[in-house]
Amino acid sequence: MEQSTKRFRKRDAILECVRSTTSHPSADWVFARLKPVLPDISLATVYRNLSLFKQQGVIASVGTVRGVERFDGNTEPHVHFICHQCDAIIDLPQMQVPQSLSSQAAAEAGGQVDVCQLTFTGICNRCCSKN
Repeated sequence: MEQSTKRFRKRDAILECVRSTTSHPSADWVFARLKPVLPDISLATVYRNLSLFKQQGVIASVGTVRGVERFDGNTEPHVHFICHQCDAIIDLPQMQVPQSLSSQAAAEAGGQVDVCQLTFTGICNRCCSKN
């Protein structure tokens, strides 16, 4: 059992790191957070495990912001706002993804919608306040 625990220590730490934040981290962010506590972790290990978790559906890709893929540990349907000035990704928990939108898309495509991600872009309140 000890070998099994040791074997998945990095994988478990990567998943917990993504799930424990609402900042929608990148692989580099996860790596920077874990390197001090797991000195033998590599950036390749982080990328490989994030890809695996995404395939398994235990995390989601929010999208690419300025060429960097960002992740979300919350896989429940919810809406995001991306600030194109500071690159913040903000959850909008009070907004619901309309079911009719998925139904309409399925009808238009003649297929089935598995996931609907609704994302707004603009300038966040913090950046608006600075201007």
